[in-house]
Order: sequence, then structure tokens, then C-alpha cells
Amino acid sequence: MANPRFAEALGHAAQKAFEAKGHLDRNIQTVLSLLSLPSRADINRLVSKLEAIQGSLVNLNLKVDRLVTESAAANRPRNHRRNDDDE
Repeated sequence: MANPRFAEALGHAAQKAFEAKGHLDRNIQTVLSLLSLPSRADINRLVSKLEAIQGSLVNLNLKVDRLVTESAAANRPRNHRRNDDDE
């Protein structure tokens, strides 16, 4: 790395490698699209949407459980008999 030409050549090679990877990624995306196959980005979007739906379902389930419990408590007959120990 002490040689500036070597460092410059190494930097240039790394830049070209990153550009080639970008071209390859775009080409793979195009092929997947043509074949109607989901890309990694498509799958990640679906996963995030499914996680949001799952969170909503959990919240809805908790609310329904609370309403069922409250409804059962409200419909439970009240027993006002006195114990013999109270007299």
C-alpha cells in the first residue's frame, strides 16, 4: 500500500467490482421479473406486511378476549345470599 500506483489500481478494481455487482443485481432482478418470480425485495416487503397484519390480529384477539370476559361477567347472575357466618 506504500506504492500509490498499487493503491490506485486496487481502488479502481474495487470500484469496477462494485459496478459489476450492481449490473448483475439489476439483470437478475429483470430475469426474475420476466419469469414472474419474486425477488428478495418483494419477499421482504411481504414479510413486513405479514408482520404488521400479525400484530393487528394479536391486538384484535386481545380486545375480543377482553370483551368476551366483560360480557360474561356482566351476564353472570349475582348471588346476594348471606353466609351463616355473617349472622
